[in-house]
Amino acid sequence: MDVAASNAVSTALYMNQAQTAEQAQMQLFKQALEVQAQQVAEVLASADTGAQPDLAQEGSKGTQVNTYA
Repeated sequence: MDVAASNAVSTALYMNQAQTAEQAQMQLFKQALEVQAQQVAEVLASADTGAQPDLAQEGSKGTQVNTYA
């Protein structure tokens, strides 16, 4: 077998293995990003539930300044 052909086949096999490994890494990376996106969405959704109440509409307290702590 010619040395050049052997080197070409060896390089092709190596590139195929490298591409397979890269695809696996990208799939894992995408899954990690999806999990992080879901966690961020949950945190943002929970932040909306703690919104401050509106000022009181009547009475002598709470109609001028919102003192919610």
